[in-house]
Amino acid sequence: MGFSMPTDADIRDILTRVKTIALVGWSPKPDRPSHRVAAFLAAKGYRVIPVNPGQAGQEALGETVVATLAEAGPVDMVDIFRRSEEAGAVVDEAIAVGAKVVWMQLGVVDEAAAARARAAGLQVVMDRCPAIEIPRLGL
Repeated sequence: MGFSMPTDADIRDILTRVKTIALVGWSPKPDRPSHRVAAFLAAKGYRVIPVNPGQAGQEALGETVVATLAEAGPVDMVDIFRRSEEAGAVVDEAIAVGAKVVWMQLGVVDEAAAARARAAGLQVVMDRCPAIEIPRLGL
């Protein structure tokens, strides 16, 4: 069965319903996309919890950076800034912590992991960026 891309309506629904986002692969470097997207989402009113084992314990976006998704506490969405080959493990963690949505960033594609997430009842967005979708959809 092929992967059905979420419609604009699906994406709008996700982005209006989600409140808390764990951003996996957050970077403290302002020039990195993960840093810019996290700041954009926080400015839009989402609670963004940065996940990066190398930066754990730092303060960012009004939150303490955590090492793992499990330490982020309950989250609505997991936004994945990792290479495609590392995304599957993060998706499995997202399923384990009870996230409702898994969002893989532009260029991040793992069909098998997406299928696992959907089988577990999660919504999946792949190869998209919320910082592009939010203005595009007028949110």
